[in-house]
Amino acid sequence: MAAASGALVQAGREPVALALGAGGARGLAQIGVIEVLEERGFRIRAVSGSSSGALVGGIFAAGRLREFDQRLRAMSRNDFLRLLDPGWRRSGVLRGRRLVDAMREVVGDPLIETLPVQFTAIAVDLERQREVWIREGRLWDALRASFAIPGLFTPHRINGRALVDGGLLAPMPITATRLADAHRLVAVDMHGWPRRPPGEPADPQPPVEEAGIGGRVGQWLERAVAGEAEGDALRMGLPEIMSRSLDTMQAQIARVQLALDPPELLIRIPRDVCQFYEFWRAAELIDVGRAVATRALDAAGY
Repeated sequence: MAAASGALVQAGREPVALALGAGGARGLAQIGVIEVLEERGFRIRAVSGSSSGALVGGIFAAGRLREFDQRLRAMSRNDFLRLLDPGWRRSGVLRGRRLVDAMREVVGDPLIETLPVQFTAIAVDLERQREVWIREGRLWDALRASFAIPGLFTPHRINGRALVDGGLLAPMPITATRLADAHRLVAVDMHGWPRRPPGEPADPQPPVEEAGIGGRVGQWLERAVAGEAEGDALRMGLPEIMSRSLDTMQAQIARVQLALDPPELLIRIPRDVCQFYEFWRAAELIDVGRAVATRALDAAGY
């Protein structure tokens, strides 16, 4: 046992590739996971991500994760809601321009091929019904395409192709990550065992205050997600049905991907830490990621 533990500790000093999963707002917990991995001596040479995993992974690859962490922790709920810009299109509720512009202020607008860490963003081409691995071009084009949740964000066009959320086909982008020049793979799954029993209400959140059009969109989201009865699928709002349906599909695909190609280290974020749209709970979610990663690394002997 001592020899095995020693081998695991040594592995922490070897180059690793990181696969970051899709999961809406709870994907922000992966910021805390990365912070703990680096504190433990892991050298992350490459990262691949889908949806919010691409967002976190791309910002890490650009070397701006610490600044992004600080910016998120400083943002209030209304600060975030002001970044929502309704698209008023049939293809999506939100355009995502204000959100991307705000994050670009922190991260810059680099080309993927110039990043200090190898990065791959996963998106989906709906017309061709296949994954798209984006490894070059403007970072924010890749990230915007990868987190374009169907129905919520409008698709993003790159090279003539309308791309949407990578989590549709690759919620756990293991295959893309395995191609990296690293000895071991660390994967972060967004569909871990829930923290509370089914039917138990989530922690209460303060009401949304008026914040212009963004505030009205936020209020609509919360009313629609809450529905008329918590836990009653027949009375859930449309956004809640959409998010839970997408989450169920992604969880099943992720299980298959993990079973076919198990990573050397798997870290699982509880699937009930927040609603899919609660990005303003970033500070709490990052701390959850730190706690989960710490427990997983301690258990594995790293």
